[in-house]
This record gives sequence, C-alpha cells and structure tokens, in this order.
Amino acid sequence: MISTEGSKNKSMLNDRYRAGRRAHIILTFALLLVSGFSLAIGPADVSIWSILKKLMLNELLTSLEYIIIFDIRLPRLLLGTCVGAALAISGAVMQGLFRNPLADPGLIGISAGAGLGAIIAIVLGGIIPGFIASILGNYLVVFFAFLGGWATTLILYSVATRRGQTSVATMLLAGIALGALAGAISGILVYKANDQQLRDLTFWGLGSLAGASWAKVTVAGPLIGIAILFAARLGHGLNALALGEATAAHIGVATQNLKNKAIFTVAAATGIAVAVSGGIGFIGIVVPHLVRQLIGPDHRTLIVNSGLLGAIILVLADVISRIIVAPAELPIGIITAVIGAPVFLWILLSNRREGNW
Repeated sequence: MISTEGSKNKSMLNDRYRAGRRAHIILTFALLLVSGFSLAIGPADVSIWSILKKLMLNELLTSLEYIIIFDIRLPRLLLGTCVGAALAISGAVMQGLFRNPLADPGLIGISAGAGLGAIIAIVLGGIIPGFIASILGNYLVVFFAFLGGWATTLILYSVATRRGQTSVATMLLAGIALGALAGAISGILVYKANDQQLRDLTFWGLGSLAGASWAKVTVAGPLIGIAILFAARLGHGLNALALGEATAAHIGVATQNLKNKAIFTVAAATGIAVAVSGGIGFIGIVVPHLVRQLIGPDHRTLIVNSGLLGAIILVLADVISRIIVAPAELPIGIITAVIGAPVFLWILLSNRREGNW
C-alpha cells in the first residue's frame, strides 16, 4: 500500500516536472513574440519589417532607423527582459525561502534600501565629493541604489544570523523594521527636495525603462544573468525546505548554505534591477503565483518559468507605457500596478474559495 502511494506521488512529481519543462519552451517562444512586438511598436513611425528586409538584403539603414531600433528600442527591450526576470525570480526564491506565498523582495526591505540610496543620490548629490561624482557620472543614482540594497541585505543578515545560523523569522521582522526606517529617512529627504528633484524622485519611484542604454545593459545584464543562474540551482533545496527546516536537514540539504545563497542571490538580482529601473511593483509577488497556479509548486521549474513570465509581463507593460499617452510616457510601475493588483486579488479570492488559505 505504501509502495503504491509512493509510486503515485513520484509519478505526480514527474508529471509536474515535465509540464514545467514544456512551459519553458512555450514561455520562451512567447517572450520572442513579445520582443518582436516591442521592437515594432513605438511613437516613431519606423517599421521593423522594412528594417529586417534591408538587413537581409545588405542595404544600409537610415540614421533615424538605426538610432530608434539599435540605440533606443533594443537596449530598452533587453533591460526590460533582465529586470522583469530578476524581479520575478527574486519573488519566487523569497516565497520558497519564507514558505510564504505573500513574500517578495520588498518584504525584507531590499527595495526600500535601494530606494533610499537613490533618493540620497538625487537629493544630496550636490554634497558628494566631486571626484566620486565625476567617476560615476550619469550612473550616480544607479550606484547608490545598488549600494543601498546591498547595505540593507548585509544589515539584515548580521541581525538575523547568530552562531552561524540565520533565522528566517528574525530576518522578516528586521526587514519590516528596516523598510520602515528607510521609508522614514526617505520621507525626510523628499521633504527637503526642490521641485526638479521631486519630479525625478516621482518618476524614479514609479519605475521606468526610459533611461535604458547599452551601458546599463552591459552592467546589469551579466550581474542579473549570474544571479538567475544561481537562483535556478536552488530549486531542489527550496523543494526540501517546503517540508520544514528540520526535515530538509534530515534528507541531506545544507539549510544554512541554502539560506545564504538564496538571500544574497535575491539581494544581487533585486538590487541591480531596482537600481537601473526604479521601483516596479507586483512583478515579484504576482508572477510566481501565476506560474504556481499553472504548473505547480516544483521550484526546479517554477524559478525559471517565473523569470520568463516576469520578462514577458514587464516588456508588455513597457510597450503599453510607451504608446498609451504617446509621445509622452507613463511610468511603468503604474502599468504593472494596474495589471497586477486585480490579478493578485483574483488569486487571493480563488485560493480562499478553494480553502487553500
């Protein structure tokens, strides 16, 4: 009887894993379609199909076509793909680590820390030593945002770790406290900001890919790529952790090592994503939910599929933000909130009706 039950469970797990692998292919194909759509759509009247025809025939592009496609839309597409994947994968890892479907990187204050770093750079940039400002140039805000996210992570880790063991509950509570503190300091700085700085803070706080460039892609892309590779290798351990830390340790999972990798992977992915795009909400919490509803909770496939779906949703949101009030542009965080909030409420109500929560 026990053997039969074990065989059924193993068969179910294998079916879910195969469904997750099939979802890799489907979502990759969908991402390619959305990417083509993103390159083709914009306020400027430039046809991607005519450009592809010219490239195949070895014809020269006009300077306008080259600038719009290769200097504006393509780096924006690549940065949006990286940021969407980073936020969604961070959310999936956080939910697995905390064993809480409501967890996301903002819950432990990483996003708030990155936001505080950006606000410091925008409001107090004038008092930063000249040689530092000259070295960083236009990337002063990006650097300080990344620094703020990592500083928050290191403080959280030191507070939550005792005698070599990290308490997830302590990290959660400390993260809420640090997030509140960062918000309070940010509020004081915003109060001191002038009109131009307030406009910059508003646009940055709501998130945007308008500042995308090849320089940002070459900096953020490899870092996010490495973080995603590390995150993808956490699937087996997070599956075991879902049974509880004690059980995971008994079946051979090094739980402390797993927690260390998960925390710093999320810090790297979220820190650089927030640094280059600003505050973009709902991707990290909604996307893993959607993937879990579609293919189940197996983190071996959940993490990668969350990254693919996160990239798709953020690229689509960016397209909407560019065309809905063209030639002006809406902050992308508004679009993700409008899309994400109703979807999240639907997920909550669906789970309540099914008795899962």
